Amino acid sequence: MAAAGEASNEAFGLNWPYPLFFYPKEGIERLLSNRSVLLADEMGLGKTIQAVAALRILAARREIERALIVCPVGLIAQWHRQIRIWAPELTVPTALGSRDQRKAAWRTNAALHLSSFESVRADLAAEPASVGRPWDVVVIDEAQRIKNAKSDVAAAVKSLERAQSWALTGTPLENRLEDLLSVLDFAAPGAFDPKAMGVGLRGLMSRVQLRRRRAEVLGDLPPKFASVIALDLAATQRAAYRKAEEKGTVWLRSLGRELRISHVLELILRLKQICNFCPETGDSAKLDDLRPRLEAFTAANAKVLVFSQFVEEPFGVLRLARELRVFRPQIVTGGMDQPARSASLDSFERDQTRRVMVLSLRAGGTGLNLTAASRVIHFDRWWNTRSRDPGRGQGSSYRPDKVGRGDRLYLRGHRRRALLQTLQRGSGA
Repeated sequence: MAAAGEASNEAFGLNWPYPLFFYPKEGIERLLSNRSVLLADEMGLGKTIQAVAALRILAARREIERALIVCPVGLIAQWHRQIRIWAPELTVPTALGSRDQRKAAWRTNAALHLSSFESVRADLAAEPASVGRPWDVVVIDEAQRIKNAKSDVAAAVKSLERAQSWALTGTPLENRLEDLLSVLDFAAPGAFDPKAMGVGLRGLMSRVQLRRRRAEVLGDLPPKFASVIALDLAATQRAAYRKAEEKGTVWLRSLGRELRISHVLELILRLKQICNFCPETGDSAKLDDLRPRLEAFTAANAKVLVFSQFVEEPFGVLRLARELRVFRPQIVTGGMDQPARSASLDSFERDQTRRVMVLSLRAGGTGLNLTAASRVIHFDRWWNTRSRDPGRGQGSSYRPDKVGRGDRLYLRGHRRRALLQTLQRGSGA
C-alpha cells in the first residue's frame, strides 16, 4: 500500500485521470474487499469518486456484471459526471424520466445502471425481470434517505437482491439508533443481533463503517491556502455606502421596540451589495482586484471558481459573468434547469479553454465535485460560515495534484458589527 502523501495516476492496475492519494485508496480497498460497507466520510472527501473507482476496478477484473447506483434525483448529473471522468469506459443507462424511458434503461445490458430512489420504488413491481434480478453490487448515495425503516423507499431498496451492499452518507447517523439500524439493515442485512445491543452494534460498526473526518486526513490533502484580501471602497462606492448606511440607521432607530433582526439583516444585505458594485456608477473595488488575479491564475493554467451569494444584476453572478466575459466564464445558479447546469459543469471540467466558473454560493457551494478547479475566490462574504466553507473547500478537495488556494475579497469599513449593536440597543437583546 502506498504511504501517506504518495500519489500516482496508476493504481489498482489502471490509469486514472488524477493521482489517488492514501485515504481514497483506503476507501476503494475497503469497498473492493467487503460485501457490506457504510462509507461515511465527511462531506467533501470524495465518496462518489471512491465508489466509482471501485466499480470500475471490479468491472475491469470482470468480477461484476450488474451494478446499480441509487441516489437522489438531484445527484444523478453529478454521478454521470464523475463516471465520465473516473470510469469513462463504462456506459451508464439511467432509469429516470417517463415509464417507457425507465423501462428501456432497465432493459439495457450494461455493467452499471443508475437510478433514483423514487424510480426504484416505482419500477420494482413494474419491471421485476430487470430491477428485481440479482445485482452484483447495489450502491445507495445519501443513505440517510432510508433512515425511516417504515418508508416505501427504504423497503424497496432493501428488497433488491444483491451480493454486495455499499451505503454512502456524509450525515452522522449515530445520534438516532433507529436511523442507524435502518441504514445498516441495507448495508449489512441480518448482521445486527438485537440481543447483543450496544456491544453488538459497536462491533458491527467497526466492521462495516469507514468514516474519515477532514481533520484526520489533512496530511493527505493537498496544501490549501486561504487568505483575506482587504480592499478600500472606490470613491463612488464609499459615497453610496455612507448614504445607504445613514438612511438605514435612521430607519432602524425609528422602529424602536418593533426592531427585529430581520430589519438589520435587510440593511446589511443592501450594504453588502454596494460593496460589490456601486448602484449608480457600477464601480467596484473588488472587480478591479479580481480581474488581474484571474489573469494570473488562468495564465498559469489554473481553473478558478468565483462564488457570490447574489445572483441577479446588478450585484451578483450575472453581473460578474458579464464583467468577466473576456474569460468566457461558465455560470451555475439555482435558477438553471438540470440540463443547463450539467452542461455548464461538464464544459468547465472537460474544456481546457474554459478556466473560470462563476457560481451562486447556495447553488454551487454544496453537493458538487469540481475536480478541475484549484483556485476559489469568494467575491462577497456570506454570514453563515457553514454555507460559505463548502465553497472554499470545493475546488481542491478532489484535486490532490494541485495546490488549493482560497481568497476572500473584503472591503475595509463594512460596519456589520456596528449595525448589530444598533439592533441590541434597540431591542434590549
